Amino acid sequence: MVMYKLSLTTLMLITFFVSLQEVIYYTDTGKVEFTSSVPLHEFTGRSEKLTGMIDFEKNLIDFYLDLTTLYTGNERRDRDMYRTLNVDDYPFAEFTGSLTSPFDQDSREKQLVTTSGELTMNGVTRNKVVEGSLQKQGDDLLLEAVWIQDITDHNIEPPGILFYRVRDEMEVKIEATLQQTEK
Repeated sequence: MVMYKLSLTTLMLITFFVSLQEVIYYTDTGKVEFTSSVPLHEFTGRSEKLTGMIDFEKNLIDFYLDLTTLYTGNERRDRDMYRTLNVDDYPFAEFTGSLTSPFDQDSREKQLVTTSGELTMNGVTRNKVVEGSLQKQGDDLLLEAVWIQDITDHNIEPPGILFYRVRDEMEVKIEATLQQTEK
């Protein structure tokens, strides 16, 4: 009986201390895809280097992308894109914000969520609301989001030749599996 009480007490203490450890979700292998177009032609850029974290205890979301990891499959277009995005001076795009909708961490169902925060590109920070989904998968968290981004909001001039200009709005998709880590 004494051994049982000691084991139960030990189990309760372990549970207590584990619950005190702050858990965050982290990735450095998230995927980003943007689709843009010029008249009669559409192209897609991709990166698998989206880095970020979600801390539910602090209600903090922070993701960034090294813009030089974006590729479109065309080296010349990539060079032009890097110049347009001004990556020599501002190599990163970053979103920092918080969840503005509830998320049940105990549910395994895909849940629609809304975030509100600031998106910084080209040294220009703008308020941004992004809708997406979160889903627990074991100890991991799957994040998916799609939104329309107007690059002129960040003082980025869409490139063009003669009468053909790249649209200033592009569709951005992100997908990331964030792994549970302790702070």
